[in-house]
Amino acid sequence: MAGSSGLSQLSNSRDEVMKLPDLSGQIHLVTGANAGIGKATARGLARGGAEVIFLCRDEECGRSAIDEIANDTGNDDLHLVLCDLSQQAQIRAAAGEIRDRFDRLDVLVNNAGVYLTDYILTVDQLEKTWAVNHLGYFLLTNLLLDLLKDSSPSRIVNVSSDAHHDANLDFDNLNGEKGYSWYEAYCTSKMANVLFTRELARRLDGDGVTVNAMHPGVVASNIWKRNGDWISRLLRLATPFFRTTEKGAETVLYLAASPQVKGVSGKYFKDCQEKYPARKAQDEELARRLWKVSERQVGGLETPPV
Repeated sequence: MAGSSGLSQLSNSRDEVMKLPDLSGQIHLVTGANAGIGKATARGLARGGAEVIFLCRDEECGRSAIDEIANDTGNDDLHLVLCDLSQQAQIRAAAGEIRDRFDRLDVLVNNAGVYLTDYILTVDQLEKTWAVNHLGYFLLTNLLLDLLKDSSPSRIVNVSSDAHHDANLDFDNLNGEKGYSWYEAYCTSKMANVLFTRELARRLDGDGVTVNAMHPGVVASNIWKRNGDWISRLLRLATPFFRTTEKGAETVLYLAASPQVKGVSGKYFKDCQEKYPARKAQDEELARRLWKVSERQVGGLETPPV
């Protein structure tokens, strides 16, 4: 993996960091592109000339975001694919649709996520935070790997969080079997994002596909609005101190398109700079174990028919 001997030496000039190349001719996929960081990312990519696939759960919200961004950027090469990332059958169907409709994929941005105070099981009988925030990334990415490899050099960006520093990653409680803590569930899913990034980078070494994780900062996005009254009220009070979605998307866009990170893989970024993740997130054996557990939880990684 590039830069494995230490933090990579990247430019500190903000103007240089945020200068992105012409993305014309490229196809980028953003999950959760109808709101928050995902929407800001999709807008930035569309403004750069990329053809953008919006993978969204809600059709009305997805089409509204596409219309808004098309009007804002003048880019009409924007496409909607519907998928509820909490349901593995829908992820497989969406991956099949993408492979059928598009002949290449230059960038995959795994952004969609949830932060749930209530304990909810999905149709697959998995705790929903874990199912969406980690297994959604894991399954969708693996089902699209052949397309990404065929389009190399290509990139994968996994939106994680510094909350992973507080994670325990108890393999005996991934589904809330021993009790559910909404904060621990979120932190654990974000730790899984970093470990998944590390192991995937190892597996992709030499294939022309890079993968990196990042922390967007605490952003005023819709992820905080899907909870109970008390946390919603608390977060509304704190919202003026949060980052804008545009600021939160800066590092995503940097990793998705900047020539400065060409060939860099398996790393963790914050504010367009490489940072060391938590010590546990650097554990290669833990990353391999998580991969095996995740593969069992999604019932294998067979690719959908084209």
